[in-house]
Amino acid sequence: MLISSCIFYAFFKWEYILILFFTIVVDYYAAFWIDRSQGRERKMALAVSLIANIGVLAMFKYYYFLIDNFNSFTFRLNGTTYEPRWDIILPIGLSFHTFQAMSYTIEVYRGHQKVERNFGIYALYVMFYPQLVAGPIERPQNILHQFYKKFDFDEARVVSGLRLMLWGFFKKMVIADNFATYADVVFGDVHRYQGLPLIVAILFYSVQIYCDFSGYSDIAIGTARVMGFKLMTNFKRPYLARSIAEFWKRWHISLSTWFRDYLYIPLGGNRVAVPRWYLNILIVFLVSGLWHGASWNFVIWGGLHGFYQICGHMTRNLQKAVFTPMGRLGGLLQNWITVALAVFAWIFFRAHNFKDARYFATHLFSESSHSWSEIVRIITPQTLFTLAAGFIILYTIEKMQEKTDVGVWVDHRPQWQRWGIYYFFTFFILVFGYFGAMQFIYFQF
Repeated sequence: MLISSCIFYAFFKWEYILILFFTIVVDYYAAFWIDRSQGRERKMALAVSLIANIGVLAMFKYYYFLIDNFNSFTFRLNGTTYEPRWDIILPIGLSFHTFQAMSYTIEVYRGHQKVERNFGIYALYVMFYPQLVAGPIERPQNILHQFYKKFDFDEARVVSGLRLMLWGFFKKMVIADNFATYADVVFGDVHRYQGLPLIVAILFYSVQIYCDFSGYSDIAIGTARVMGFKLMTNFKRPYLARSIAEFWKRWHISLSTWFRDYLYIPLGGNRVAVPRWYLNILIVFLVSGLWHGASWNFVIWGGLHGFYQICGHMTRNLQKAVFTPMGRLGGLLQNWITVALAVFAWIFFRAHNFKDARYFATHLFSESSHSWSEIVRIITPQTLFTLAAGFIILYTIEKMQEKTDVGVWVDHRPQWQRWGIYYFFTFFILVFGYFGAMQFIYFQF
C-alpha cells in the first residue's frame, strides 16, 4: 500500500516525495521525543515538529506571497525590490498532508494517540493515496489502527464503495466540469462582462466547486471503502444549511474540525469574554482563508465568513423572532440568505486577483443590453441540457439524503432497478461527462 501511494504521488512529480519523506522522518522521531520527554522538553519536541511542517508549507506555498508583499512595502518605502533567486513550485496537496502530519504529533503530545513504532505504517498514514492529495484530513485515532487490520472481501462493502465512486465521478465530470466551461470563460476576463453574465458565472462556480471537491471526497472515501478502510465524511449537503455556522458544519468537515480542535479551542473558543470570542472566530477564518491560498483574496474570503459568523451570533435572537413564526417558509428564507452570502464570498475565492474580485462584486447588478447574448454565446444547447439535468439530479438526491441514506435505499431496490440506476449514471458520465484536461480545484491547495 505504501509503495502504491509513492507511485501514485510520483506521477505528479517524483521530487515531491523527497519533501514528504523529510516531514515524515521529522514527525516520526519527534513523536518518540515527545513520548519520552516531560515539561519544557516535551513542548520543544512538539515545536520542532510544527516548525518543520509549517516551515515546509511556508517555503513552498507562501514564499512568493511574502516576497511580493515585502517588495510592495520596500518599493513604497525607498523604491527598491528584492528579486527571488529560485523558482518554487507548490507540491500537490501539500496543505492537506502537512495538516494530517501535524495532527499526529499534536495528538501524541496531548496523550490521545500512542506513538506509532512502525515507520512504514506511519509513512502510510501520511501518504495513504486515496486521500493524499485533497483529503479528507484524517486524525491518527481514526486511520492508523486500520492499517493493522486484515480486510476480507465483502461484496456489500465493495458495492457501496464503487457506488460512492460512481456518484463522485458524476458530480465531477458531468456537473462540476460542465459548469466550469462557462464560469472559467467569465472569470478569465471579468472586465468584459457585467450584470447577469456575472451573476450566472458566480452561481455556476458555486455549484462547480461543491461538486468538484465533494466529488473528489466521494471518490477518495469510496476507493478506501472498497479496500476496507473507513474515512470520515467530508461534506453533508452544505447548500441546504440555514446559517453560515451550519454551513461550516457541513462544508469540508475535516478541515473545519481541524481548525476547531487545534486553533479555535486553544485560543479559548467560546469560553472567553464575548469580544475575545468574536476575535477567535475571526482569527480562525482568516487563517483558514490563508490556508487555502497565498493571496489576499483568500484572506478576504475567510474574513467574510468570519464576519458572517459573528453577525449570525449577534443577531441570533432577532433571527428566531423573525423566522421561527414563519415555519417552513422561515427556514427556506434562512437557507436562501445563507446560500447568497456564501455565493458572494466565492467571488473572492475564484477571482484571479483583488482587482478582478472588486470589479466582479461592484458590477453584479449593472445593466447590460446584451447580457443574454453573452450567456447564449458561451453555453451551447447540449451543455444547457447537461447543466439542467445534472443540477436536478443533484438537488433531488441531496434532498433525499437529508431524510434517508440513499445508498441503503438503493440496496433495497429490486436488482433490475439497482442496475438500471448504475447504468443510468454510467451512461450520463460517458455521454455528457467532460473528458478534457480539468484538474480538481483543491489539488492546488
